[in-house]
Amino acid sequence: MASKRPLQVLVIHFRGGGVLLESSVANRKAEKPTDYFGEAVVKSFCIGVAALIGLSGCGTANNYLVQKQKTVEYYRIFDLKTGASRQAVAKAASDGLGRNVNSAQEATPIPSSGELPAVPGRFKLVNPFEGTAFAALAARGGSVGMRMAICDGASWTATAERNIQGSNNLRLTACLFQYKEGYHLNLYAVFVKQEGGIFQVSRDMANAVVGTPEQWTEKTFLDIVRSIRSATSAQVALLEAQPEISGTPWLDPVEGFRVSQ
Repeated sequence: MASKRPLQVLVIHFRGGGVLLESSVANRKAEKPTDYFGEAVVKSFCIGVAALIGLSGCGTANNYLVQKQKTVEYYRIFDLKTGASRQAVAKAASDGLGRNVNSAQEATPIPSSGELPAVPGRFKLVNPFEGTAFAALAARGGSVGMRMAICDGASWTATAERNIQGSNNLRLTACLFQYKEGYHLNLYAVFVKQEGGIFQVSRDMANAVVGTPEQWTEKTFLDIVRSIRSATSAQVALLEAQPEISGTPWLDPVEGFRVSQ
């Protein structure tokens, strides 16, 4: 015999241009388990819809509802003072990256010279479509175009992607350059994210679960640096950053790792 289970009912009232949420509990005979949705999910959805409707009476409605596409670029350059081998540093970097991605393309190129350079290399941004009509169209649309980071001379490189349909597409590149005094770690990420429109409520709910692209990018960058520091006891210094970062979060330990002595 089917058991009775309380059903959460969420009623939305509109009073004087405002929105009032009223919840009540009613008993209903369940036909099957699928008759009931997760209470938290339903409540979050209803609250989001109510908030969206409520905005329609405010001056902020247009800004929230207008559809926008934004291209955002992040980069960090860290100096790593350590005598560890490039294989050990590359493995630590790979471990840090693996904490945040399901798949990545990595390479450890053979050095072109047996002598280490006095000045480390640096990533370069190139547009493979430069000079084409496609690139010109992207530039007119206010986009940075299809820029990619290349790591000529790096001892380790990695690329990873994170795609959430209808929300954002993110590409991350990491380059490790060895030089006489240690290594430079170059990190670059670019993502295109959608904002506004009728699907913004669902995006906000998804971001609350899996994180925003900004949060994912920052965490991935930091986990790579933290992993290297943990495995090699490297002295880490931030040289360049966009956007700027406050404090020294790369000195925080990685969960599950212990800094070598």
